[in-house]
Amino acid sequence: MSLRPLTHLRTVLEMIKFEHTIFALPFALISTLLASSSLPDGLPSGRTILWILVAMVGARSAAMTFNRIVDARFDAANPRTAARAIPTGELTTAHAMVFTLAAVGLFVLAAYELNPLCLTLSPVALLTILGYSYTKRFTPLSHLLLGLGIGIAPVGAWLAVTGRFDPPPFLLAAAVTLWIGGFDIIYALQDVEFDRRAGLRSLPAAIGASRALAISRLMHVIMICVLMAFGVLMGLHVLYYVGVAVAAALILYEQSIVSSTDLSRVNLAFFTLNGWISVALLAFVILDRVVRP
Repeated sequence: MSLRPLTHLRTVLEMIKFEHTIFALPFALISTLLASSSLPDGLPSGRTILWILVAMVGARSAAMTFNRIVDARFDAANPRTAARAIPTGELTTAHAMVFTLAAVGLFVLAAYELNPLCLTLSPVALLTILGYSYTKRFTPLSHLLLGLGIGIAPVGAWLAVTGRFDPPPFLLAAAVTLWIGGFDIIYALQDVEFDRRAGLRSLPAAIGASRALAISRLMHVIMICVLMAFGVLMGLHVLYYVGVAVAAALILYEQSIVSSTDLSRVNLAFFTLNGWISVALLAFVILDRVVRP
């Protein structure tokens, strides 16, 4: 039996940094856990958790692969990204599109298995997460739109558990949107000159690296404030706020190791620290529920 399909799958997973699904997944799980407080036993079913995880994996995989397809010509022209799988020919656009469609199908299946409202809203979610790939062509707000695409995950998880709209997950979505948007601005600092030459409208390219970095920092300050407000709205206790303080400390460190003139540690800030931020907050939410159910 040919191993080529497995090779293609491995190449796609490496291309989209599949392991970085961890960025947004903890926020969806926070929403899942807290939405379940109104259930008879106070916990989500294993089936619900499973399909939320499937939905998250499907949505992110579809969005990331579609982004690589849409941006292939820019990636090929940018020295930083020219070695990616599609520009080098290691992966064809057709194979990437097949994977995208499979991931979309997985997401829709998960929405169907969760409840009718999730299924009805699944096209809206797909339009948001896939549409982001085109936004840098016409607006410097693309970073916020990326954040929104990931930020809707807590709302989706809440709907999966409760089957209704409530205010709390929208605060969590706002925090995620600001968090993701803020560190995407940091990541875009690497490509300021290329974006300007290519006509791409990242915020650093539009207003300069120093001003963009200041906006990133402001977004992260507001994010922490929103997380505090979320805790108040949900009636959470001291351990949750300890988790917010840990997240704030990690974000402060993330911002401190990057400047408009020193981008040598962008990958540490973008890939490593952000994973710890979301995981740490989830851990303290779980502790808060265990100690003060």
